[in-house]
Amino acid sequence: MSPRHIHVQSADGLTLYAADHGPKDSPLAPIICLPGLTRNSRDFEPLIAELQNTRRILALDLRGRGRSQYAPDPTTYTAATEAADTLTMLDAAGITRAIFIGTSRGGIVSLILHALKPQLIKGLALNDIGPALDAQGLKRIRAYLGIPVPLPDWNAAANLLKSTHPGFADLSENDWLTFARRVFRDDNGKPTADYDAAIATTFPTLEDIDAGKVPQLWELYQALGPDLPVAVLRGETSDLLSAATVARMQQLTPQLIAVTVKGRGHVPFLDEPESLRAIHALLAEADQKP
Repeated sequence: MSPRHIHVQSADGLTLYAADHGPKDSPLAPIICLPGLTRNSRDFEPLIAELQNTRRILALDLRGRGRSQYAPDPTTYTAATEAADTLTMLDAAGITRAIFIGTSRGGIVSLILHALKPQLIKGLALNDIGPALDAQGLKRIRAYLGIPVPLPDWNAAANLLKSTHPGFADLSENDWLTFARRVFRDDNGKPTADYDAAIATTFPTLEDIDAGKVPQLWELYQALGPDLPVAVLRGETSDLLSAATVARMQQLTPQLIAVTVKGRGHVPFLDEPESLRAIHALLAEADQKP
């Protein structure tokens, strides 16, 4: 099923994009998919294929990614600005309450959205992201973020992902190529990074990471409260979300659905059996809420 296309203007004049899937008239709460730092709405294609027959799913391209316009001011590449952009998109789409699935950076945006407008969020799934980020993963991302790499063909793109995304087991060559097609855009037959390299401007520096100056979001997470349906999916070999962080999350929100996704690093693809079971459980809980 081909998506409907939504284009809106941000408060500072950027054209933002979202892919609108599934029946708009479904009685079930819609799902809002927010992608990671350098990723785009295509990241959710496996999950959309699983769910789009039953409910509306909106997958966003955050500013500077995918089909959304690049920002002339790179200092606006912040989770707070992206949360404001998301509210603009949801207003245009006529969505006032939804279940959010946030992958990595998208999970941080979701936590900010809850702080700004808690009634908007009926349920929340955090894909390999939590209130505290491990330095190892931040350094790995910092090492490749915004650095252009010539990619002569799609095999080269797949090999680049293999080198920058450790911890993924049992993926076939075709799996890596499929992954590459979601991450990179096709530029006249050649894969090209599908995000603005200037996003690196607002990412923590190595000095800040080593000094422990990366903000933690425990207050935002704790504000979710004991009644909101919440799930966290952690890749088994994730270097960004630790098992210790997940354990503390469970202490703060006893209702948390917490799963470890085998054979995955940062981040799970959301088509794994563990991921789908957790998401379906979250949806079932959220659907029972008014």
